[in-house]
Amino acid sequence: MTTELLDSVLLRTDFPDLQLHASGKVRDVYRVNGEQLLFVATDRISAFDYILATGIPHKGRVLTQISMFWFDFLSDIVPNHLITADVNHYPEALRKYADQLRGRSMLVQRAEMFPVECVVRGYISGSAWKEYKATGEVCGLKLPEGLRESDALPAPIFTPATKATDGHDENISFEQMCRIVGAETASHLRDITLRIYNKAGAYARQRGIIIADTKFEFGVDANGRLTLIDEALTPDSSRFWPADTYRVGASPPSFDKQFVRDYLETLDWNKKAPGPALPAQVIARTSDKYREALTRLTGAAVS
Repeated sequence: MTTELLDSVLLRTDFPDLQLHASGKVRDVYRVNGEQLLFVATDRISAFDYILATGIPHKGRVLTQISMFWFDFLSDIVPNHLITADVNHYPEALRKYADQLRGRSMLVQRAEMFPVECVVRGYISGSAWKEYKATGEVCGLKLPEGLRESDALPAPIFTPATKATDGHDENISFEQMCRIVGAETASHLRDITLRIYNKAGAYARQRGIIIADTKFEFGVDANGRLTLIDEALTPDSSRFWPADTYRVGASPPSFDKQFVRDYLETLDWNKKAPGPALPAQVIARTSDKYREALTRLTGAAVS
């Protein structure tokens, strides 16, 4: 990992004359006007709910390119908030930041977000596996007995989540989701989520990737349309497994940041802020995994 490459990592955005709308673990969102927002994907990486001291080269560009691919691929199922990712077509006030924005930003339509995450699982892993071992259920859904870790489920299941006050995702039942957003909206979001997963999952499998699970966020735009927002089917929002090394009975290697989590588990870190820095070999391997996911899914290299 060269010093030059590490110097190109973007950890913080700096647009002094733009109004910061929100700052997440990876994305900084700026208010452009009353109807538009600027999404900027940094190279930050988080684990165990803490942002680490070291970024991952190319990560923000990979996330942006993958999301743009899926927005187009899924547009027959649900509209999305993307206006353009071409910096040359941004409002004039943004173009002076072109060098920082190119390849890692999107101009999007504002939308009123639903306060739930729409999670779909085709395989049992992660928190779902832990819950199943303890209760035989996932988010209130009874699953068949005898499932093994990473088993394919008989059919994909919808397992919504919401954000607790401490920032952790909190799994909820569909009935709880109905109480939050209304039964009709909850059913509509569930149906769209499953349709997206089935279409994207079939495509990704042809490209050598199993989408074990993923999550989406939706909102309502100014015209009252239900809209897919934020990101879509990236290694940050999904569990991607290489199909050729998939095995039941263990947690398969993945294209997401599991490689980073596995390294952190070897440290004497109390999983509290500040997050530790990563060594060069972990940074390089993680960057390679993100870029490989992009190339497998889209056929394109990071740009």
